[in-house]
Amino acid sequence: MTSTRILAQEEKGAAARPRLICAPELIVEPEALLAKLEAACDGLEPSALRNEAVRILREAQKHGREEIARAFRAAPFDSRAMARSYTYLTDNLVQLTLHVAGSMLHHKPNPTRGERLSVIGVGGYGRGEMAPHSDVDLLFLIPYKVTAFSESVIESMLYILWDLKLKVGHATRTITECLRLGAEDFTIQTALLEHRYICGDAELAERLEKELKTDLFSGSGREFIEAKLEERDQRHLKQGERYVVEPNVKEGKGGLRDLHSLFWIAKYIHHVDHSSELVAKGVFRADEYQTFSEAEAFLWAVRGHLHLLTGRASEQLTFDMQVQVAEAMGYEDVGGRRGVEVFMQAYFRQATAVGDLTRIFITALEAMHVKAEPLLERIFRRKPKIREGYDVVHNRIAIRDPQAFLSDKLNLLRIFEEALRTGMLIHPDAMRLVQSNLRLIDEDMRNTPEAQRIFLDLLLKHGNPERALRRMNELGVLGAFIPEFETIVAMMQFNMYHSYTVDEHIIQCIANLARIEKAELEEELPVASSILKRGVNRKVLFVALLLHDIGKGRSEDHSILGAKMARKIAPRLGLKQDEVDTVEWLVRYHLLMSDMAQKRDIADPRTVRDFAKAVQTVKRLDLLCVLTVCDIRGVGPNTWNNWKAVLIRGLYRQTKRALETGLEDLNRENRGAGAKKALREALSDWPRKDVQAEIARHYPP
Repeated sequence: MTSTRILAQEEKGAAARPRLICAPELIVEPEALLAKLEAACDGLEPSALRNEAVRILREAQKHGREEIARAFRAAPFDSRAMARSYTYLTDNLVQLTLHVAGSMLHHKPNPTRGERLSVIGVGGYGRGEMAPHSDVDLLFLIPYKVTAFSESVIESMLYILWDLKLKVGHATRTITECLRLGAEDFTIQTALLEHRYICGDAELAERLEKELKTDLFSGSGREFIEAKLEERDQRHLKQGERYVVEPNVKEGKGGLRDLHSLFWIAKYIHHVDHSSELVAKGVFRADEYQTFSEAEAFLWAVRGHLHLLTGRASEQLTFDMQVQVAEAMGYEDVGGRRGVEVFMQAYFRQATAVGDLTRIFITALEAMHVKAEPLLERIFRRKPKIREGYDVVHNRIAIRDPQAFLSDKLNLLRIFEEALRTGMLIHPDAMRLVQSNLRLIDEDMRNTPEAQRIFLDLLLKHGNPERALRRMNELGVLGAFIPEFETIVAMMQFNMYHSYTVDEHIIQCIANLARIEKAELEEELPVASSILKRGVNRKVLFVALLLHDIGKGRSEDHSILGAKMARKIAPRLGLKQDEVDTVEWLVRYHLLMSDMAQKRDIADPRTVRDFAKAVQTVKRLDLLCVLTVCDIRGVGPNTWNNWKAVLIRGLYRQTKRALETGLEDLNRENRGAGAKKALREALSDWPRKDVQAEIARHYPP
């Protein structure tokens, strides 16, 4: 919370004005603009004066915006300088608008103390971060109740700013009102947390800053913190998972608002002015702050280009905008992948990094006892039987002795097994330790029978493997244990069919399989449920699902390449040769049943015959049917429907019957169907009723 007139808060210790994206004089020359305003408006009536001032300011605004946009297009990742530059331009427009309103339209040589006015930026504008079409949130600070003079100045300012097409949010308040309303409303309190003096009475602004520090922001902030975290949770529920393929850059999970929430809380507790100060406070390590900084810069770059390309305050990365933003940021096609897919993979990896930082930060809050544990955990707390080497901290699995933990490489897998066994979450400090030591997962470790056992148990033993897989994936463990998996982490599938990234799609598929096994979907999926009840090779099925899209993101057909990769990976997971062969076949043909059911006529015996010849055995048919159902359901929330269910069930039942009774009956039926068709064509000029009677004389119904 500072009181300066420059564009944005400078980083701690910085001696000079923060760097803009181009020379300040290219954006706006305030002294020259002021002189131009005074010369052009001299002697004009108020109405004409205001119109002329708006014309001059609009011209300067247009020029400044064009210069910033041009420079940003040339340096598409220089987002901090872009955000500061739009703030710098806006600051000057607001300052000159106050001059026009207070010194030219409503000039008063000696205003009283009660007529003083200070203009304060709040929210994002107060933070000094503006995208091309960000709102301009202003607090008009007055010493006592509003006077006729200050009301006239404020009104004239607002009309000028609105004429400049700025989206202005505003409030006129005294310091006392700021304190009272801030205490009652966390939204107002958050806005005041990032206030910044723009122009007007500096002494009044300094008083506000002092009183906010000693009054509104002097406590532990527990209620404020809980409110911000609850707000974040509600926002995530509305926006969906970070893996949703059309994310909201600002409000979505892993987006800018999550980073803002962390900083708001940090500013409240630690009284810092810049996120870099959180390293000295012990909240982040230096490398974690670097991650914070990179994620913030990347997301701001995306948001800036999104605003420029749409010409409005657009925050949703829709499919069409993803292509344009990727091009604007210089992403190109590479290795069989489109530039937009490379861009979106980078986006989702940054969103995941934001999630990691959030966990770390919340842990620090709990350690300071400023964040309460969830109520149910406090009421129903149990003492789980935890294995040697672990402790329970805030109802999470913590590592007792980091050095001892790291002395056995297998512990980097065992901790996920322990989490599934106990049903507890892993403590973020333990996650940090694992993530920092992924190098221990080497070739020797991967090939040990114990590592293979632990990994297969994670899939097969505890009933909710998706929990372990998702956390392992986020921490990089899954990609370290199966190096081929790393390529598809956060990989975007650029089509409107898939709702998730490739890695999240795989985890969703496995979650569906686990639910079917637990008999949670018997009514919805009777065939798949009955197959699993009769019994299949679960190891083969889970591993095939895990690897079915492993070949994506290359120029070769992902089913063919994936099968080759599965043949190498499956033995490393401890599968026997016959199991490896089946996994390879399932990966190679994982789309076959879906394509046959949806693209061919399942009422045609030739479809069933061709499919049965490809599948060959009922065992394979059972495995492929369950895999197909899980694959379709794992694409997105609404991809499985009654139409697909009827087709898959019909194809399964007919093919199973054909495999059990032999293809000869099917061939005989096929020949009969062909003969009937030929007879219909030969008797095409007969009445339909007579044709049917003739067919009935020669062929059984």
